[in-house]
Amino acid sequence: METVFTKFLKFGVVGGSGLIIDFSATWLLKEKLGTHKLLANSIGFILAATSNYYLNRIWTFESTNEDLTTEFSLFLFFAVIGLAINNSILFILNEKLKIPFYFAKLLAIGVTVIWNFGSNFLFNFQ
Repeated sequence: METVFTKFLKFGVVGGSGLIIDFSATWLLKEKLGTHKLLANSIGFILAATSNYYLNRIWTFESTNEDLTTEFSLFLFFAVIGLAINNSILFILNEKLKIPFYFAKLLAIGVTVIWNFGSNFLFNFQ
């Protein structure tokens, strides 16, 4: 049986892959396609959350839940709350405190990871 710490480390590895997806999509949408930064951030976040669900389901939490619709919906529910946390922090850091966008995004992700792991560990992948 894995410890919470081991699961958190796995969650972090999966999150690292999500970080690449998130930053790549955000950069492409914002810098190359001219999409508004918060919309680009939201799309990148959702793409990463979808990838993270699949990887966390099979590797981190080794879920055997056959109700994929409910499990994925709950994962996305927590991710959307995480997105609200993420965008709020990003807005405050970048718009109000004038911290550079991608550094602020990295800080926002750090906070959001704690929310996402805790909510999924406690309520979704039990």
